[in-house]
Amino acid sequence: MPASNRPPTPCLAHLLRHGLTLALVAGGLLASAGELQIDRVFGPEIKTGPYKHPARVEELANGDLYLVYYGGEGEYATDTGVFGSRLTPGSKAWTPPQRIAHDPFRSVGNGVVWQAPDGKVWLFYVVRYGKTWSTSRVQAKVSQDGAHTWSDAFPLVSEEGMMVCNKPILLRDGDYLLPLYFEGGNDPEATGADSCGLFLRRSAKTGEWKQTGRIRSATGNIQPVAVETGPGHLIAYCRRGGNYLPTTTGWLVRAESHDGGLTWGPGENSGFKNPNASVDFIRLKNGHLLLVFNDSMNDRTPLTVAISSDGDKSYPSRRNVAEGPHDYGYPMALQTRDGRIHLIFTSHGRTIVNHAVLDEAWVEHGGPVRSWIR
Repeated sequence: MPASNRPPTPCLAHLLRHGLTLALVAGGLLASAGELQIDRVFGPEIKTGPYKHPARVEELANGDLYLVYYGGEGEYATDTGVFGSRLTPGSKAWTPPQRIAHDPFRSVGNGVVWQAPDGKVWLFYVVRYGKTWSTSRVQAKVSQDGAHTWSDAFPLVSEEGMMVCNKPILLRDGDYLLPLYFEGGNDPEATGADSCGLFLRRSAKTGEWKQTGRIRSATGNIQPVAVETGPGHLIAYCRRGGNYLPTTTGWLVRAESHDGGLTWGPGENSGFKNPNASVDFIRLKNGHLLLVFNDSMNDRTPLTVAISSDGDKSYPSRRNVAEGPHDYGYPMALQTRDGRIHLIFTSHGRTIVNHAVLDEAWVEHGGPVRSWIR
């Protein structure tokens, strides 16, 4: 089962029954309830190249946290690879990153890791066939042993311009829904207006992946992420399209589906600012919704968490996780079996991978902050 739906391990269930406070090891420090902790995972000292972007993480069935990112000399370098690292329960350090996907002739990027209900660990990533991301296609690998070894790569989407960025969700009917997006245009500093979010839906009965309808919006959108709020009802937030020039109209794009993600209504501007940057959106165990985003139209700072307890109608609880002069990009949120909320994001010109741990109490009421970022 995916991390969000698995029952607690016997040891964890025993602790919870007896009301004990859990201490989570994250980068060697203990995170307490009502506290934010941010640890530096990897930086320029790691010999995978200075560039480290976007990072994604999954809690595996054995309790390991498994992190992936793509690295190399730069975003458009030809030597990029997808690297994986693991943090075992009780450990104080992530394992040295190991290359788990590459192409000897092309650039790769945007690794996404996810463990399916049957125990298989999926790695999705993109391979760029030309000079810009609009030439990309999606490939995948599968691990049968908890991300220790991987299958050969196989094509998942052969249509040019298709990319992945965010992890799948498990729908109530057992199907998987993998966020995709089509990136149009040939400008590395802008996306075309035809850029759009969509999904791949994998049938629980046949194992076949099929594309859903697309989310269309006025200036385009990319990198969707969705939550199922009721049977067949999904809400998606998408990064806005366009360029990086200063704007007063930079909003996160929101869309809805009423048929399990097969078709989508139009993408419309939400009330959340967006500086043309990725976001994440998850459903917590108690049914609340969590959105992590850059609360700015022009800068990837601050990095903000917002929580809704009324099904996306309002987000009264908001708090900045990181702020100041640095850039905080491509956040990913994960709630582990112990209820803690983990955020993975990159910073300092996409050279450092960060791991934050918090809970709802900290978002709602504030509390101590322990962070390496100054």
